[in-house]
Amino acid sequence: MVERRTMLKGSLGAAAFAGLQACTPAARVAHASTPPPVPAPGKKVALVPIRVTPDQLIDVKCCIRPLRAAGPNLGTETIGDRLIVHNYGHGGSGWSLSWGSADVAVGKAMSVLPGEIAVIGCGIIGLTTAVLAQQYGLKVTVYARDMIQRTRSFRASGSFTPSSRVALTEPAGPAFGDLWEQMARFSWKAFRTCIGLPGKPVEFTDSYGLYDAPPQRRTRTGDPAITDSYATKGVPVQNSEFAHLDSRIRDIVPPSIALPPEENPFNAPYATRASQMHFNFPSYAHMLLTEFFGRGGQYVARDFATPAQFAQLKEKVVIHCTGYAARDLMQDPSVIPVRGQTGWLVPQPDAPYSVHYRNVMLLSKADGVAVMNLNSNPPNLGDMFGVGNSMELPVRADIEAGLKIIAPALLPAASA
Repeated sequence: MVERRTMLKGSLGAAAFAGLQACTPAARVAHASTPPPVPAPGKKVALVPIRVTPDQLIDVKCCIRPLRAAGPNLGTETIGDRLIVHNYGHGGSGWSLSWGSADVAVGKAMSVLPGEIAVIGCGIIGLTTAVLAQQYGLKVTVYARDMIQRTRSFRASGSFTPSSRVALTEPAGPAFGDLWEQMARFSWKAFRTCIGLPGKPVEFTDSYGLYDAPPQRRTRTGDPAITDSYATKGVPVQNSEFAHLDSRIRDIVPPSIALPPEENPFNAPYATRASQMHFNFPSYAHMLLTEFFGRGGQYVARDFATPAQFAQLKEKVVIHCTGYAARDLMQDPSVIPVRGQTGWLVPQPDAPYSVHYRNVMLLSKADGVAVMNLNSNPPNLGDMFGVGNSMELPVRADIEAGLKIIAPALLPAASA
């Protein structure tokens, strides 16, 4: 009992040790890839162009990000004699904040010193929460309709984007920034322990931004002509309403730097480069499931129609992690759908980098090249793209249009 009480003293104190052990059991699926070449100063990197012809397109996926204006729901309630700890509503930052939000949720669950807990949901938030609870010494059963490979989490793009549509500034309030930073830093440290493991569940690659004109610093000021807001509409109406918090962790996340013309390998006049962390879904899921079952975890296939069913579980403490499904399950209208679609090209391990150009993104990973086209009508929406749209049917034509937009910029600069 004394040891468990000690573990509750501070999310980033003794508890941080458990989070840093998150990725100990390595995935056993090896994946060979060619490391990016290192250029001499003043020389172009000899990159292999990513193939973006339609014949390379093997899948199109659509997911719904669960945006909550006040940020993720990490509150508690009681249903019957069960303590329910919520852990849902992370917007586009679910993968990125998974370990940090799990740390907060598990800490609240352990406030009553349970011997076992139930976790509802097996997406990235649910499965991460389950594994972290095991690291605290708890017996864990996951109840979910689907394993992680069939959840919305597996339809994401997979970059480390911890502040992507995570909250709106005003509804979240001034204290949210500190909580977000705590979760982001905890997650970053946990992911760092996964670097270099077999299967490359987490890795860094170069990320290039390409521009037709000198890139300008993005401004977050709102349009004074727009008088509506989340407060009047129930959904955000412009980019300036979103909480942009990345500057709080700029000391650990590699910054973007401008490339001089002689080092720009692309057919675009201006380019930037940054080191970007991303997640390879199959090997990462394999790693988590290996640890979960290796620690004695149990999985029960079950769907829930109402929260009252939580009280029927044998566990007295439940951590609820159903993501966007919480909107209906918990009758929580604060969950706002944000549609996101990705196309997937065949894996191209000889081209391990990402490119952003004219609102199209390519991210070459071990599990394929993710394609996002943010030019659907209307274009240039920024964080507002997909907000309020719950349509999950994929549209292949949008991905093919994005490939046409970005293809010319991928040509070697010498051919311009």
